[in-house]
Amino acid sequence: MQEKSHNQDLDLLSIEQFLTDLAVNEVGPLIKAESGIHQDYDLKTGKRKVDIVTAIDKKVEKIIWDNVKRKYPEFKFVGEESYVAGVTKITEDATFIIDPIDGTTNFVHDFPFSCTSMGLTVNREPVVGVIFNPHLDLLVCASKGNGIRVNGQEFDSREKLEHMGPLSLRKSIVALQPGSAREGSNFETKINTYRNLLSCDGGFIHGFRNIGSSAMTLAYLSIGYLDSYWDGGCYSWDVCAGWCILNEAGGRVVGANQGEWDIEVDNRTYLAVRGSLAASEQETYIKDFWKCVQGQLKY
Repeated sequence: MQEKSHNQDLDLLSIEQFLTDLAVNEVGPLIKAESGIHQDYDLKTGKRKVDIVTAIDKKVEKIIWDNVKRKYPEFKFVGEESYVAGVTKITEDATFIIDPIDGTTNFVHDFPFSCTSMGLTVNREPVVGVIFNPHLDLLVCASKGNGIRVNGQEFDSREKLEHMGPLSLRKSIVALQPGSAREGSNFETKINTYRNLLSCDGGFIHGFRNIGSSAMTLAYLSIGYLDSYWDGGCYSWDVCAGWCILNEAGGRVVGANQGEWDIEVDNRTYLAVRGSLAASEQETYIKDFWKCVQGQLKY
């Protein structure tokens, strides 16, 4: 399939394969080899937050940047470690949006849920996504119109949805992550919403999971291990690749706050919902979920 951006034809499947090779052959082995051995790190966002960054994050991003710049010199690039607040912008141009190591806290603690997440947007829409967890040897990738591949094999999303059954809030497993900021109104909104989702008088969901990586969460959601994911405070590089993959699985991404049906990739708040054989179930699920949101996430 071909997409067009600024009079330039893009072979999305070829770009997906390029990112896949980069993830598996160069980035993944480095992440796996360095996991759990770096205890000297910096706090990303201040003393009252727990997000961390290591030298390996920056090293991996440079490896990715050098490779994609050689192959696609006309494309723009947004990376977590090179992002500058208020300066870095996502435009309509073809743009690689990269998280060199998603799940850095997991990486530091050698918990095997860190991965590299590489996405591409065209006209601000996620159109290529590659997520590789070298600890589990799990590769999930997709490009717009080309479906999903898991470890190189085509993934039948419809067959998986048939086995999962109807999409219902009360029968769902929801991914929730408190994030790095543990104070203020956003933290209170998250905790209160968790309570509402779990309560027998509220959403009464089956349960929740915190994988500690937005990219891994979206990958698992896309291949049918989870039913939804609600979060705020994420950035475009956390969700870009997974968003594309989820789209190819028939899933949907809206805002975390009630009524936010149409959002951009850099919205900072997200509710991602798996596919369903009945389209109306998704909309009902989203509305039921939003009823449990107490407060509003603002970033």
